[in-house]
Amino acid sequence: MRTAVAGLLALCAWPLLAAAPPQHGQIAVTITELRSAKGMVRACLTAAVKLFPRCDKDPAALIISIPAGERVDMVFSDLKPGRYAIAVLHDENANGKFDRVLGMMPKEGFGFSRDAKVTRSPPKFEAAAFDFGGSAQTLSIRMRYMM
Repeated sequence: MRTAVAGLLALCAWPLLAAAPPQHGQIAVTITELRSAKGMVRACLTAAVKLFPRCDKDPAALIISIPAGERVDMVFSDLKPGRYAIAVLHDENANGKFDRVLGMMPKEGFGFSRDAKVTRSPPKFEAAAFDFGGSAQTLSIRMRYMM
């Protein structure tokens, strides 16, 4: 009984722990302006200039996938100081890919660190890159939708 209660209390406290300030070696990211709570939010953090924003191709990238909500908070941990960029996808139908209309126009939401601008193609690494010195850092990324 005591173990079950402790487990229930830990489960109830989990959202509070997720929103706790980041610790040394962590980057806390808040993703805002999601248009629905459907599907998953997938974020990828990389230092690989040539692989951004397709950082899922980077074996050293850190990838987080969590259920969508009005706003999503996530933490990247165990980071070394360096220059990183983050790409975010709101996979509303949870099919694990970035859906497009006619192979070009994004159907689902996306976002990038530093709110890097998107014109006819995704931003380059340098537009989304930020320096991480090793201390706790907090970022906000605004989700965008074309349709």
